Amino acid sequence: MTLEELDKKYILQTYARDYTNFVKGVGSTLYDENGRDYIDFASGIAVNSVGHGNEKLTSAICEQAKKIIHISNLQVIEPQAKLAQRMVELSGYDMGVFFANSGAEANEGAIKIARKYGETKFDKKRYKVITLEHSFHGRTITTVKATGQESFHTPNFSPYPAGFSYEKSIEDVYKAIDDETVAVLIELVQGEGGVQPFEKKEIQKLAAYLKERNVLLIVDEVQTGVYRTGEFLASNLYEIEPDIVTLAKGLGGGVPIGAVMTTHKDVLSAGDHGSTFGGNYLSTAAGLAVLDILSELYESGALDETLLYFEQKLQDIAAKYENLFEKEVGLGLMRGLRAKNADIQGSVIKNSLKEGLVVLKAGRNTVRFLPSLTISKNEIDEGFKRFEAAVSSL
Repeated sequence: MTLEELDKKYILQTYARDYTNFVKGVGSTLYDENGRDYIDFASGIAVNSVGHGNEKLTSAICEQAKKIIHISNLQVIEPQAKLAQRMVELSGYDMGVFFANSGAEANEGAIKIARKYGETKFDKKRYKVITLEHSFHGRTITTVKATGQESFHTPNFSPYPAGFSYEKSIEDVYKAIDDETVAVLIELVQGEGGVQPFEKKEIQKLAAYLKERNVLLIVDEVQTGVYRTGEFLASNLYEIEPDIVTLAKGLGGGVPIGAVMTTHKDVLSAGDHGSTFGGNYLSTAAGLAVLDILSELYESGALDETLLYFEQKLQDIAAKYENLFEKEVGLGLMRGLRAKNADIQGSVIKNSLKEGLVVLKAGRNTVRFLPSLTISKNEIDEGFKRFEAAVSSL
């Protein structure tokens, strides 16, 4: 039985899979079972933040696995406490941290914090959460409902939890707030929605407005966090102070981990929330190693150099192939090329893989680029050489 046949027989077919069988990765280069190499501009959808086979990360994982992989959260977990401290210090915010296993779980935790805040801090219950159209917040029943894309709200999974609404723009959020609104949940760069950043001033204005009215600002940094946009948090880049921040993807470098951070450290009490695996020894040891690697990269200025180099390459492509792409979009190493239409988008992604390059789709017509933050200039050069071959054949 081939791998494809095995997959189709035993795995629930919830993904439109490609059947390239990757067996090894070094840095930002992947190798398939035939030894062919591919430049990885996707990093597992922004997860492999320090690349494949990173020595510091793999050593930390191996060393921890030899000691303890997991105990329950009924006992104190040393690397968990240290990772929480590191994250809070890097954020610059006075927050407490809860660890989960994914971005969806982190967003579930954020919504639970907001709902309890709305229940206990006001005379009249507040429970409504406003999100934005084209947003993406997860695949659980609640986070699907929080996602501002109608295509996700199919009758197949209904009824959904009440209390969520979606606005077309930041300006529309002001009009939607009423005396039952407890929180506004936003991504500063909409990833699945097409790699679309919001303007800094409009976000700062919104943050100030919400603070005046005791409406919580929740920033979903599942994809933008952990230096993806150039700072530890995109919130730092936008110079705002959210009430709640969620993280996942790049935090564990490939080991599943999610986190919700909040300034409202007294809202949840024992028994309100929990996770069997969340923040265990293995995932938090991995998180500590990732933050060591990336904070050093950030402080040395090497990360900034990589961001600028990658951005320039994308701008050159956008200018050269104006017949195919409308513009280059994004922040840091969360970037996209807005194709003229969905057919071009699909062809570019398919052709790229044929040329030995992994890129992603986002929204209706965006080709998305999420390379590891440790990608080398040689890998960037080779990746764009292959991308140009993919594009020029259209």
